[in-house]
Order: sequence, then C-alpha cells, then structure tokens
Amino acid sequence: MLRLLHTSDWHLGHTLHDLSRKREHAAFLAWLLDRLDEHEVDALLIAGDVFETANPPSHAMKAWYAFLAAAHGRRPDLDVVVIAGNHDSAARLDAAHPLLEGLGIQVVGGVPRTEAGALAPEKLLVPLHDASGEVAAWCVAVPFLRPTDLPPRVQPGLLDAGDPLVAGVRALYDDVFEAARARRQPGQALVGMGHCYMVGGSLSELSERRILGGNQHALPASIFPSDCAYAALGHLHRAQRVGGREEIRYSGSPLPLAIDEDRYRHQVVLAELEGEAMARWEAIAVPRSVEVLRVPGPAGAPWETVAAELAKLPSADQAGQPEDWPYLEVRVCLDGPHPSLRRDVEDALEGKAARLVKLAALRGGAGGTLADDAPDQALTDLQPVDVLERLWARTHGSEPSDVIRGCFDQLVDELGQQGA
Repeated sequence: MLRLLHTSDWHLGHTLHDLSRKREHAAFLAWLLDRLDEHEVDALLIAGDVFETANPPSHAMKAWYAFLAAAHGRRPDLDVVVIAGNHDSAARLDAAHPLLEGLGIQVVGGVPRTEAGALAPEKLLVPLHDASGEVAAWCVAVPFLRPTDLPPRVQPGLLDAGDPLVAGVRALYDDVFEAARARRQPGQALVGMGHCYMVGGSLSELSERRILGGNQHALPASIFPSDCAYAALGHLHRAQRVGGREEIRYSGSPLPLAIDEDRYRHQVVLAELEGEAMARWEAIAVPRSVEVLRVPGPAGAPWETVAAELAKLPSADQAGQPEDWPYLEVRVCLDGPHPSLRRDVEDALEGKAARLVKLAALRGGAGGTLADDAPDQALTDLQPVDVLERLWARTHGSEPSDVIRGCFDQLVDELGQQGA
C-alpha cells in the first residue's frame, strides 16, 4: 500500500486586506507535520502555489524551508513532490532542486527541455516509494503550463484539436504518461499532478487568477488517462473532484484566501493506493486558527440590524491576542446617504474581538438603475479582468472577445512573474 497526502495552494506570504497570514500558515504547517506522522504518509504531493507571489517575502521563504527540513527530519524516507503554480516563480523553486533532491524532495518549477529544445519527459517523472522502500508508483509531475511550454504540434483527430492550447496540454501529458508507462513495472501505479483549471471546476473569483490564456481554455478530465490511479490538482481553492472521477481531485487551499471562501471546507486529501489503483481516499479537515466573519451575511442588512449583530460579538478582553481575532466583513444595505457609516461601524466594534477588513455599502431602492443596485466596490475589490471589462464597455459599448480576454489574462500572468 502507498499512502499519499495531497495539498496545494498554500500561498505563503499571503495577506488578507493587508493583514499578514504568517501565524495561520505556521499553525497549518505544524498541523500538517503531525498528520504526516499520524497517517504514516509515504509521499507528500504539493500541487502548486506554494507562495503568494513570484518574489515572496523572506518570512515565507523561511517557513517553506523550515517545513521541508522538519518533514525530512521526522520522516527521512518521505517522498515529497512539489510543482510550481501560476503564483510561483518556476526559476525560484527550481534553484533549490540540487540541494533538496538529496533529501528526497523533488521540485519541478519549469518544464524541462533538452539542449535542442525538445521536452525531456523523464525529468517530470518521480518514483514514489512505499513503507518498505520499494517503488510503488510513478508520479507524472507537471507544473503550471504557460502557452510557451506547450509542444508545437496538435494531435489530429482530437475533439479539442480546434483549441491548440488544450490540445498542446493533452499532448504534453500524453508524452509524460507514455514515458511513465515505459518505466513502471507490473503492480506499480501511475499518479498525475497538475496546476490548472479543469472543465466544471468551481472557481473563487476573488482570489484565483485566470490561467492558460483565460478559463475559456478549461482542460478536460480526459487528459488524465484511465490508468491514472490518482491525480493531485492545484489552483482551485474549493476542494472538489473533477469530471465525476473520484481519483481526480483538487485538495483546495488550507486557508480561506478571500472573504468569499469563508464557508469552504478547507482540507488535505489522504489517498491510499493498492497495486495499480486507488483503494480509498479521505478528506482531512484543516482546523481554522483564525475565523472569517461576514456580518450579517453576503446579502447584507439595514444598518439597525447590522448594529445589533455587531453588539453580539465577544468582548476583546475575553478573546486572547488581537492576531487571533476573526477577520470581519460588514455589509450594510442603504436606501439613502449614510456619510458616517464607517465611523458608526468602528464605534460599534470598539472593545470587540474582531478585525474589520472590509466594509461594503450596498445601495439600491425602488426606481434605481442596475448600476445603483450594484454594491459599491473599491479598486482593491476588483480583479484586473473586471477593470478590462468595464473600460471595454465604456469605450466600445460591448464585452471583450475571448481572444482579447485570453491575451489580457496572459499579460497579467506575465507581469506577475516579472519579480521572479
């Protein structure tokens, strides 16, 4: 039997409305180390977005290397496989590979190529060992793919041949899985990894970047062949299966990375393989060290109702350190001007154990326009694509085409990598 623990989207260095998540990440990493021991894990799969940015702060780098050192110290025979996500710097992750490889830690930041520029599929293959030290599986560890990473060919006869990006991803995965089949022995399983957006995946619009030229290029579950025992995915923060196949899963993020992720089940996935197939899997809930509160809820309420709800919050002198207080979003429905709203909210929170991170004034009323009914939004609440859509509508009176969206999403991603 081979025990895999699948996690992704740590986003070390993340801030929530300028508040550091350092303590929460430290609590999660300590908890994760204990789970490796508790479940006698043979291989840890980290499916991308280790860091929040391509140029993470020093405390995030320190937490990353401290975790890897602690995991190796506690379980010297543990296989660790890490792939880069769209938030990560592929070059930064790859730089430590020569050192980490000696500890049984395989990091795949970029797509490896030969001197002639051809794909080197064998460098995307990682053997996974069971408790006896025998190779029990081969891991196809494919990092986040950019259009420039894809092979210049489109296989004829594919249903997705009309989309060269999707066909290119399929061709790359086919090449690496074929290389894995050439190496594996009878009884050894195939395991896939990827950091991508799959068809039908549920997306968190507030914290997940559009990737592979935009989400119109969602990948089909069939890029993972039927003989793939388990596929460990990253990018989507809501834990979920893909294509109705229990063996293809997003683990989800261990922390809520945006206010609208407050009700997600944050977890890691424990999968057990027997021979060439998955025998069972289990979701292990990650305890939340800091809560997220939305008062009175996503729909909001009149100020009088909100004020009454804020009065029920626990007192600050009974709730420990401020770093442990919940993050708070307040949503107030207004039918007229309320210029003192922020001051009124702050007064209501005086002496309460909560940290206000967002105040939304929802304006509407009879006879209002669609624009009047929409919530007020600060620039920090908008994704880059939202700004594009608004500017395009104002300039051209229409929505940008999929081609324009794809080019824009690619540009945003490339700009995010400039600090690498």
